[in-house]
Amino acid sequence: MKKFIAILVGVLAFAAVATAQPRALGIRAGYGAELSYQHGGGAGFLEADLGFLGSGHGFYVTGIYDFILGSAGIANFYVGPGVQLGFYNYDQKNGFNAGIAGQLGVEFEIPSVPLNISLDWRPVYYFQYGGFGWSGFALGLRYRF
Repeated sequence: MKKFIAILVGVLAFAAVATAQPRALGIRAGYGAELSYQHGGGAGFLEADLGFLGSGHGFYVTGIYDFILGSAGIANFYVGPGVQLGFYNYDQKNGFNAGIAGQLGVEFEIPSVPLNISLDWRPVYYFQYGGFGWSGFALGLRYRF
């Protein structure tokens, strides 16, 4: 009976930790508009974004793992590496590009409302063009659940 109770407590503790992982869904806007999803865990969080190029010229997918550098009250400072894949159509030409991305930013968690507000910078090195892309700064607004 003691083993059964110990296993039951272990399973319930694992389930509580698994469901307590913070997740957030929202938008990230800068050069273009992106649908953004974050999944926290450990000393950082995974961010996956689906972005759209202006005038329906294509889309791109970005995946970045951000490490939390430090916290100051409601602010978290983060940096991380990632990848970006893009598909585009300009002047009747279809194309594909791939790149290595980085991200540096700060995120504010509002305690009374389940919202994250972030400001970050994401440079990308594109292999196809052999140069850096300028994604600039972006403002994010995400709902935590």
